[in-house]
Amino acid sequence: SAPNACEAAGPVAHGSRCAGPGAAAGSAPMARHLRSLLDIDNNELERILSLADTVKKDPAAYRGKLAHKQVAMIFSKPSTRTRVSFDVGLTQLGAHALYLPAGGPTGLQVNRGETNHDTAKVLSRYVDAIVIRTFAQKQVDELADHGSIPVVNALTDRYHPCQALADAQTLRERFGKDRRLKLVFVGPGNNVTHSLMLLGPRAGMDVVCASPETLPPVASVLERAQADAAAAGTSVTVESDPVKAVTGADVIYTDTFVSMGQEDEAEELLKKLAAYQVTTELMSHAKEDAVLMHCLPAHRGEEITAEVLDGPQSIIFDQAENRLHAQKALMLLLMGAEPWS
Repeated sequence: SAPNACEAAGPVAHGSRCAGPGAAAGSAPMARHLRSLLDIDNNELERILSLADTVKKDPAAYRGKLAHKQVAMIFSKPSTRTRVSFDVGLTQLGAHALYLPAGGPTGLQVNRGETNHDTAKVLSRYVDAIVIRTFAQKQVDELADHGSIPVVNALTDRYHPCQALADAQTLRERFGKDRRLKLVFVGPGNNVTHSLMLLGPRAGMDVVCASPETLPPVASVLERAQADAAAAGTSVTVESDPVKAVTGADVIYTDTFVSMGQEDEAEELLKKLAAYQVTTELMSHAKEDAVLMHCLPAHRGEEITAEVLDGPQSIIFDQAENRLHAQKALMLLLMGAEPWS
């Protein structure tokens, strides 16, 4: 998707400091968003993760921090972890999570042609934030551009930033803050790949995308991630040979080979990606203390074997749990209940 005016100005201006046209003149502070990890820098990532650690250790201290706040949760895709973790997390913080399916006979009017512009304007009058899980990144960007409240990307076809925040928290818990990690994503270029590539420079981590040449990450995202990595002193690379890619890795990460909306292409995708299945043999090329990550849902026998997914190197359920804590920290910061510094 083409960058909006905030994106074009760079990583700081792209961040949620840019309020949409719906923000009233003189209103302060302007809404902050998480449309992608381009909306935060390395210091802000550190703030989110340190708060997430604190929230996880002492959840009672944050009960009621978002009391009487209303959050619209727009869902156009099926969800387990995203819906439950946001709903439970917001409830624990004292907020009301309003579940709004985008489709079906009782869905939002946006499913019948109402514009994102109008939806953003209306919801900004009713609620205090929007969490949206949808297909097009453009919908997230337009809600942020035209509303006056925080907008959180809970997954699009382009990015999955909340998953990356939980992944970063999980890796800190396992390896600490000082070890420079090599993370290798094995599979097609997708929303998780893109978010991990943007996470690397912000977390001081090297990222390799092990993908077939016919299923690479989006070129514009790769270019931006590599520019950020050059500035941060880390690396983001693409490698078509999965064994070469994972050699010496601290983290091997995979995701479903067939994303939501790609069901008609499933047979072709599985053929192209057969050599990229994460197996015990592939894991053997990583470091001895390497871990296995998967954002779930998993398909045993497709992108990964059951032996690896359910084996001792797997930290998939730590990742899943940390969606709750990382998102609670994010919402506390975006909604002004905790300071960014």
